Amino acid sequence: MTALSILDLVRVTETTDARGAIDNARDLARHAENWGYQRFWVAEHHNMAGIASAATSIVLSHIAAGTSTIRVGAGGIMLPNHAPIIIAEQFGTLARLYPGRIDLGLGRAPGTDQLTVRALRRTLTDADDFPRDVLELQAYFQPVQPGQRVQAVPAAGTDVPLWILGSSTYGAQLAAEFGLPYAFASHFAPDLLLPALQIYRARFKPSAQLARPHTMVGVNIVAAETDAAARRLATTQQMSFANIFRGARTLSQPPIDDIETYWTPIEKAQAGGMLARSIVGSPETVRDGLRALIAETGADELMIVSDVYDHRERLRSFELIAAAGSELATERAPGTRHAESIV
Repeated sequence: MTALSILDLVRVTETTDARGAIDNARDLARHAENWGYQRFWVAEHHNMAGIASAATSIVLSHIAAGTSTIRVGAGGIMLPNHAPIIIAEQFGTLARLYPGRIDLGLGRAPGTDQLTVRALRRTLTDADDFPRDVLELQAYFQPVQPGQRVQAVPAAGTDVPLWILGSSTYGAQLAAEFGLPYAFASHFAPDLLLPALQIYRARFKPSAQLARPHTMVGVNIVAAETDAAARRLATTQQMSFANIFRGARTLSQPPIDDIETYWTPIEKAQAGGMLARSIVGSPETVRDGLRALIAETGADELMIVSDVYDHRERLRSFELIAAAGSELATERAPGTRHAESIV
């Protein structure tokens, strides 16, 4: 059975401020827990007016406090922006507050522009230290060793599970070498999805955290009662991508009737490439799309983005997606192996 999880963008909209966006994320996580989603992640972004999760660990604490069983984590922390000990302290604290529920996904990109990287007091060359930083961070979560002079208090002994995130084959190779679960960002960079999964599975080395490969595939899904209604809701994300190409970091915008009146042919082509694996439609369309994606990728887990403007319609989208996933689960042939638990 392929698990379903959520990546929430914590969107600040034209009608919802940052506090509202964070509270909506918490409310969505509470519903997602009841609908059977396995994880609820948010991502680190800086200098983006439309995303309220820059202080990722603080947002995660707010979400975890409003839920009781769903796993909560970062998808991800952009490790080049931080000293590993700081991230260990933050996520070790989360693990003490919410034991057995915290995940830590790690990305190599800065998650922002070069000017903001400088404001973060980091440099783009820090990304070259990513493998070493992952190992350093992992060590902070292990029990304290004799003679260890630097500890990430209170992280030691929490064994927070790490994930490697990627949109190229680099992350796949690293995750395989370190024996960590791998999440591919095909919700915005789908081109190398299949080659990356193949490399990861072929080169995977078992580790203390994970005995065999575990793959997560990011996917945009917008569900509504009809295909037409879903396509209209999806224009919010399409406009967001068009605005990125224009260099505009705007708030999330309400859906429109005709996206062709908004973007240029070039923007349409650019956005179309990045959103190529999106599933948009009625419950039946979503179910068929999920089935096809799982069959193609063999993913153990799907990390779903449903970038819908109105909170109530976004809740409905995720509810319909969960129902479609449940229908697929009943189709699973007897004897099919369940995805291995990595927690």
